[in-house]
Amino acid sequence: MNRNKRLLGMLAGLSIVIAACGGGATSSPTPTGTAVAPTEAPEMTEAPGLSGEITLWHSYGSGGGEIGGFNMILDAVRTANPDLTITVVEQPFDQLFNKWRTEVAAGGGPDMFIAPNDSLGQDAREGSLLNLDEWLTDNPALADFLPVSIDGSKVDVDEDGTGEFYMVPESLKAVALWYNASELATPPTTSDELLAGVTDGSITLGINQGPYHQFGWTGAFGGTLLNEDGSCAAADGGFAEAYAYLKDLKDAGATFNTDGAAIDNGFKTGDLNAIIDGPWTTADFRTAFETLGDELGVVPIPSGPGGDANPFTGTDGWYINPNISGDQAELAVNLALALVSPESQQVMTDEAGHIPANSTVTISDPITQGFADAGAAGLPRPQGPTFNNWWGPFGNALNEIIDTGADATTSIGSACTLMDEASGL
Repeated sequence: MNRNKRLLGMLAGLSIVIAACGGGATSSPTPTGTAVAPTEAPEMTEAPGLSGEITLWHSYGSGGGEIGGFNMILDAVRTANPDLTITVVEQPFDQLFNKWRTEVAAGGGPDMFIAPNDSLGQDAREGSLLNLDEWLTDNPALADFLPVSIDGSKVDVDEDGTGEFYMVPESLKAVALWYNASELATPPTTSDELLAGVTDGSITLGINQGPYHQFGWTGAFGGTLLNEDGSCAAADGGFAEAYAYLKDLKDAGATFNTDGAAIDNGFKTGDLNAIIDGPWTTADFRTAFETLGDELGVVPIPSGPGGDANPFTGTDGWYINPNISGDQAELAVNLALALVSPESQQVMTDEAGHIPANSTVTISDPITQGFADAGAAGLPRPQGPTFNNWWGPFGNALNEIIDTGADATTSIGSACTLMDEASGL
């Protein structure tokens, strides 16, 4: 695509200034989260050619590694593009999506914002996001991006990976097994090893009793969530076995709680030496383990008889306002591609612990690498219209099995039926 080639040429100079700004020129954070001071960016002799005015939203907050790394990237972009004016507005995360939808529906809103793909499919179908196929399909700028990040940026993806782009991918998120490496020199890698450790007391496991955190077990036991038509496939095998396995863990002595904060606190105080949670807990866990004097570790959820665990892998990325078009839309896409370039992702990996969507980005921190391994093996968060009908029935099924000892096959079958009925199938 000629347009794609032009985008790459425009971004070529920018990669130089970003690389010097922090990507390959800095070390990754130490296991305690200490950041390394960035190198100053040199002046550009040739700008990549981004010009105009653009407004973007983020919810990185006003302190910490995320906003620090993001500001480094923005400074590099501004240095490389003196004719580009970027207005940056911080938004509270709990208000971000609703505020975007409201302003876009009224014909306004910023040019772009960055957020997870939690409701990508819904927002695309409701018309609050710009279709980006024109710029991103077959774009060589995305050639080294992990397939899970590409699929996570599309809506209506089929088995061949065909779908429509509505997001420029930046980073990944998936849950994994946090463990106390001072107590567990060798973490469990299989479901049998985990169950044996819980049974003999060497592993004090905490389980956040919810369908999101524990979804990865369904892949470990060979389960498939959806058929091609969006109907429920969970009753065909794997899900009942996975939920029954979780009940086995509870019977063996694992701590279950629907309050995820209580599970996290148990890990931070040392009462638990293994839990399943995401990278968003990294800063808190590192602080707590400094106090404990123990060492943190992260590995993917153990595999099972059906293969590797497949937690939901979410993709964070840049969304573009459907109210803009022409040159302004292309400018927004150009800027998004600059903000997710390998050099930009290296900065966010080093400074903020992001899990890069680009496979060429170097990961030095073992915690980040553990989550990268989990995310790469995960299931791209489904974006079809039937997926929203999965949460309630399967959350209830999990509670029935764990709390009352209900038959797993019966509970999963009922949950599948309820999901399909809610989807009109």
